[in-house]
Amino acid sequence: MAEPKVDLASLSLFRATRAQIEESRHRSFPHWGGTLSLTEYLARDDMMGCREHAKDGKHITWVLAPRNDPTTLDFMCACETYKRTGLVAYPSSSPSEPNSVHEATGYGVAIVFTPPSKRGRGYARRMMSLLHWVNASRTNLPKFPEAWGAPPEEVADSGDGLFSVLYSAVGEEFYRSAGPGGNEGGGWELREAISTIWEVGTEEGDDQGWTWLTHEQLNELWERDAARIRKELANIPISDSSYKVEHPAAFVTYLPANGVCGFHIPQSTYASDFSIAGRFWGVQSTSDPDTYASWSIDVRPPPPTLIVTRLCASEETFPGLISKIKQAARRSGIGKVEVWNLRVGLKEVAEKTGGRTFERNEHLPQIVWYGPGATGNVEWAYNEKWVLLLLLSNKWA
Repeated sequence: MAEPKVDLASLSLFRATRAQIEESRHRSFPHWGGTLSLTEYLARDDMMGCREHAKDGKHITWVLAPRNDPTTLDFMCACETYKRTGLVAYPSSSPSEPNSVHEATGYGVAIVFTPPSKRGRGYARRMMSLLHWVNASRTNLPKFPEAWGAPPEEVADSGDGLFSVLYSAVGEEFYRSAGPGGNEGGGWELREAISTIWEVGTEEGDDQGWTWLTHEQLNELWERDAARIRKELANIPISDSSYKVEHPAAFVTYLPANGVCGFHIPQSTYASDFSIAGRFWGVQSTSDPDTYASWSIDVRPPPPTLIVTRLCASEETFPGLISKIKQAARRSGIGKVEVWNLRVGLKEVAEKTGGRTFERNEHLPQIVWYGPGATGNVEWAYNEKWVLLLLLSNKWA
């Protein structure tokens, strides 16, 4: 049954109490529990909250609640954020000098949910608009709208973000319209939502020249990968027709280390009967260590898909790498492989190896920039699957 609408100015954003976190999970379970029981769903969230990508205050649940009753279990809606280490590269003014690369804080937004009885009242949009005020440095935001009341209180473990991302299941407009000011716009803007899919086929090959990697071995690779990404950003071309704008004002990315790339594996396989062949979640060329890939699986809805979470290859080494990835899928009883946002050169090679590239209409990557200039002038580099933090930003506004 629908409830009377509450004045939006009487609401604010608060860090959830433990009881509110539990209530939020109970609310979202019917929609995202999948094949898990409620007990399994709650246990999985508790387990994931203790892992590297979420512990030490990096994971926060937020609720939109009355200012005069912030701990109520009858809050309007909720969402979650993950604090991430990222990089920002500002283009060099001289062709002979590298780009200026700096470490920065970014946020991923997840599990945006409003219960059915509270939908259609603008609660989720207001929550998302207020979220900027706890994630970003307030010196980088416009004046807080007087009609909204007082801004949310600043919270430990949050703030100072230079950018934020989410993946929308409801198209671009809803999150784009949820900006930090009183006007429409200023929120998260769409970036490329491109997938490439291969059917794995029946072709087999030997493992000579390749090393299969366990989750533990991948952790070491992702640490080295983070240093590699920093070097690549220092030398990334400052202009290219494949960019969102041909001459970006900045390049931003998250880093795959510290559990960010690895969390997909336990989350996707929790309480599942699925078993990956050999317990291998990645592969690396022995002759060219800069050619490698890691993956997870998407078991819901069935049949499962092998999802590549990080891929590094040249046009020459990519065919061999994708062949090994398809082999890993085939050995695990999986019929399909998916990669997100291959760079232009690899898309052409992918087509020759049987890949089909298309624009997705779900899991739309959207970003908001809090630094100098407009979000539209910022290029999101390395927009691959490993960034996705179960960022199921939903339609229940």
